[in-house]
Amino acid sequence: MPKKKKVKKVKKGKKVKKVKIKAKQELKAVNKKTITLGPDEKPEIKKIKKQPTEKRIYNLKDYVVYPKHGVGKIMAIEKAKIADTEVQFYKIFIEKEKLTLTVPINQQSKLRHISSINQINKCVSILKTKPKIKRTMWSRRAQEYDQKINSGKIYELAEVVKDLNKNTDIIADQSYSERQLFEKAYERLKSEFEAVLKVSPEDVQKKMDKALGRTTNIENTE
Repeated sequence: MPKKKKVKKVKKGKKVKKVKIKAKQELKAVNKKTITLGPDEKPEIKKIKKQPTEKRIYNLKDYVVYPKHGVGKIMAIEKAKIADTEVQFYKIFIEKEKLTLTVPINQQSKLRHISSINQINKCVSILKTKPKIKRTMWSRRAQEYDQKINSGKIYELAEVVKDLNKNTDIIADQSYSERQLFEKAYERLKSEFEAVLKVSPEDVQKKMDKALGRTTNIENTE
């Protein structure tokens, strides 16, 4: 009798596996087609990004201090699109310099609230103390004073005014650069006094000059 040929059985599992692999390959091919855009296909719509989030802590009409420019008032809170990013920012008007600053809300760490009444009173106490006399070269001291003025810290500002005060309005008693730094610090401090105390510039000047011991000298020069 002729021998029967053995029939190889095909496992069903292998067939199913082959079908799955083929399906994955087809899916990849479809994905490639959707990613590569043809000339007649519509481009992908990009979403407008938003600036890094930071909670807004200042409101319209608030007085704030920007270290390099001094006291300013928030005149507007606006939005703008810059390079596909939506940016919200403050518009701050600096009265003394007739300058408008644009400060993004996510950079508001550069700003601070105006001082409290207690801080103003402490500044008056600083102005009444004796100036510190340093032996270092004027160029180095001038740099230190300038850094203090632009630090945005009111006590450091008061110290500069106190240290550069000559108790007189006579120009010959101060060098040009010394007087310029004094006037810069004096006006910066004066503007914050005005915003906090809500009194006239004349009354603020009298208060500061009295603390500095400048009142008698000013009256004698008039």
